[in-house]
Amino acid sequence: MRLTLRVWRQAGPAESGRYRDYEVDDARPEMSVLDLLDLLNAGLIDAGAEPVAFDSDCREGICGACGVTVDGRPHGPTDNTPSCRQRLASFSDGDTVRIEPLRATAFPVIRDLVVERAALDEVARAGAHVSVPTGAAPDADTTLQGHDAAEAALDLAACIGCGACVASCPNGSANLYVGATLAHLTLMPFSDLERGPRAREMVRAADVEFGPCSLYGECARVCPAGIPLRAVGAVNRERLRSVFRRS
Repeated sequence: MRLTLRVWRQAGPAESGRYRDYEVDDARPEMSVLDLLDLLNAGLIDAGAEPVAFDSDCREGICGACGVTVDGRPHGPTDNTPSCRQRLASFSDGDTVRIEPLRATAFPVIRDLVVERAALDEVARAGAHVSVPTGAAPDADTTLQGHDAAEAALDLAACIGCGACVASCPNGSANLYVGATLAHLTLMPFSDLERGPRAREMVRAADVEFGPCSLYGECARVCPAGIPLRAVGAVNRERLRSVFRRS
């Protein structure tokens, strides 16, 4: 399969970027977007040219490092699928595929397709933690939790922090990420004492780094972890609760 890749090239954060076109003649439908970039880079290195910089780690869809924008959509054309699992079967022979970084004001470009996502870390650092007593491990049944609540918490905790929700939102909102964190910790019995301060601090950090929710739900359609849109509601719910209940 022959594809024309229109790839964003940018030498550094202070440099101007532009698209460069490359021809790849031997792409295969079963390849992922990252495999395609590997194939492109192999050819560039053989030709003595600078390879395209991009992030990746596990390539199993669980780390969130690989996020890029494909044809204007974070990760690629298939819903709820990370870049490392987006297959070229979605494209046809002769197509032009535009690949660029995740686009958001909170994610400045470092080089080519690599962006700085430390803004998400700032939100997590503000409140995505719990205080627990140290010492000997407690008995397994010391803190009880119902099965349904545990499963719901695990579903929300599946967020991999890739930032696709931010890049998909026209306002650059991180409410799906923030809401998933707040909602899953709310369901955990050992974190309830810090519920109010956590909500205040995480929402404050998010307001500094990101924009407001667009109310369109683009985030849920691109989220690789399938975080449901209802998680967004936890942001305002927990914010209001923290105002009226100071704990």
